Amino acid sequence: MLSTVNIQHLESLHDVIERITGVAQRETVPDEVVRRAGQIELVDLTPEALRRRMAHGNVYRPEKIDATLANYFRPANLTALRELALLWVADQVDDALRRYRSEQDITEVWETRERLVVAITGGPESETLVRRARRIAARVGAELLVLHILRGDGLAGADPAALARCRTVADGLGASFHTVVGDDVPTALLDFARGVNATQLVLGTFRRSRLARLVNQGIGATVVQHSGAIDVHLVTHEEAGTGVRLPALRGALPRSRKRVGWAGAVLLPAAAIAIGVTGRDLFGLSTDVVVCLLAVVGVALIGGLGPALLAAVLGGLALNFFLPPPLYTLTIADRANVITLVLMLVVAVMVAMVVDRAARRATQATRAHTEASLLASFARTVLTDPDPLPRLLDKIRESFALTSVALLERRDGRWQLAASTGPDPCTSPDQADADITVTDDVRLALRGRAVTAADQLTLEAAAGDPELMLSPTDSAELLATVEESTDRLRALVDNLLDSSRLATGAITPALYPVGYDEVVLRALSGVDGSQRVQIDIDESLPHVLADPGLLERVVANVVDNALRHGGGSPVAARASAHADHVELRVVDHGPGIPRGAATSMFAPFQRLGDRDTTSGIGLGLSVAQGFTDAMGGAIAIEDTPGGGLTVAISLPTAPAREQTVGRPARGDGAMR
Repeated sequence: MLSTVNIQHLESLHDVIERITGVAQRETVPDEVVRRAGQIELVDLTPEALRRRMAHGNVYRPEKIDATLANYFRPANLTALRELALLWVADQVDDALRRYRSEQDITEVWETRERLVVAITGGPESETLVRRARRIAARVGAELLVLHILRGDGLAGADPAALARCRTVADGLGASFHTVVGDDVPTALLDFARGVNATQLVLGTFRRSRLARLVNQGIGATVVQHSGAIDVHLVTHEEAGTGVRLPALRGALPRSRKRVGWAGAVLLPAAAIAIGVTGRDLFGLSTDVVVCLLAVVGVALIGGLGPALLAAVLGGLALNFFLPPPLYTLTIADRANVITLVLMLVVAVMVAMVVDRAARRATQATRAHTEASLLASFARTVLTDPDPLPRLLDKIRESFALTSVALLERRDGRWQLAASTGPDPCTSPDQADADITVTDDVRLALRGRAVTAADQLTLEAAAGDPELMLSPTDSAELLATVEESTDRLRALVDNLLDSSRLATGAITPALYPVGYDEVVLRALSGVDGSQRVQIDIDESLPHVLADPGLLERVVANVVDNALRHGGGSPVAARASAHADHVELRVVDHGPGIPRGAATSMFAPFQRLGDRDTTSGIGLGLSVAQGFTDAMGGAIAIEDTPGGGLTVAISLPTAPAREQTVGRPARGDGAMR
């Protein structure tokens, strides 16, 4: 079937056509109806040719010709309508091309249409970059896309207010705003650009110092090297060249640990040298070097980078002065001793970097856990309290240890107190120790202490005037969703904290005899969908020697993984004894895993090929393996007969004399 439709009758262009022609169309067709056509063909005529056809009576009856030519079908109107038709059809062709490239897995750029992507960080230079990119796009008639890349772990990012301003600027310039997630920024940027068939990229010039560039050349240089057919523009801005500190040099350890580390930087190398001097006849130089290296590593684990470097220098110099010939001189007769000193410095830096990164991740995760709990508490207050505003302000005062909290509104140019809690509330923002902007005319005035920048972000999220009215059913449903999301976030943060503890060797299991039947029941109580788990564990099985708390986390993570990725199939938990071990098997009948992928499942931040990142970050099985190894057990992956995946957790049997000894209900080894 064939049909025709004029461009002015498309629903999406209704308001545009009315502004151009001054006539509102009464009959419109949804764009989706036209898009579903098997083939779309543009019938294009110049304005002059169409007006000639109308003048000859080929379109309207003679009595309408003069009126239509003088009004609706003026040359300027026809030119604008013609351009709209060309652009609308071009968009449909572009969508079809994008679908074809996706279906055929084509990643190289086809320069069929100029499309420009500008990457922003959310920093102070971002608005400048967007405006510069708009001018570049205008010169070549390119479509402009603004891209912001979020870190995959979600623990760090740009200021939300800055990103909101960038989004407003992009909207005002007619650009589309996009956000993608990726830990490797150059790869994520180029993947997005190729995915949208971009022909040009705009990046800000380096803000890195020369020292930082020696370690990492930066995003811009990496993108240029791998951009291929995509042209890359590096735009200068005021922030270029200001330099940033190396990430590894930003300490995240508490001051107490650093103080102990500085003391240890002197005492531990001295103790190592004392051992070498007193045991000169018993130990060789290689043993002395190993003892000094252990002292340096110990200092790095305690105090981080600075104390580790001091310990490495002092230990290396003292080692050379007291132990190798010639004695009691800093002269290094053997070139191998120079290499030893350098290697001690390298080891100190590497270990300290790992410790510092783990401490920083743990700090960020703890902060995220706190913020999530606070926001969930605030949301629960708004949804459940019939008069939520006073209670919300009171919870803010309590949570942030403030004297008073006041919500101020500006009316007729004067600030007025809308609600408050605590003694002596502020009556204007100028009186506050901290002033949180809700809107231009609404402020949250805090008195009692200044708040940190991180606390301000949390307060800005909770500071809106809660005038939302929901039915009891909607409130209950929304509250349940908030609690469920908070539980998931807490589980994610717990896994991050546990991963950091495993990386730094801070896990000390408290081993007791414990039965799988007890642990599995406790573990399932905190797992969503546990009603789909079938438990088949004989209570007469021998107890295993394990930390009950750690084992509960292991079982919960493994069962949760089976429920998420088992394709909706039932999950079974079975146990059996083999020689001196008792094995718990968690079995699902889902799609299983590809051949050869079993070993990579226990790698951190891996989630079944990274195809889905909506409900986790791939730490559950990694943490489970770390805890199992710490308890002296083993965890393995097997194919389920008939299809699916089986995870086997094997732990040593508790000694016979301890099988009936009283045990604590839950261990706390993971917290020590």
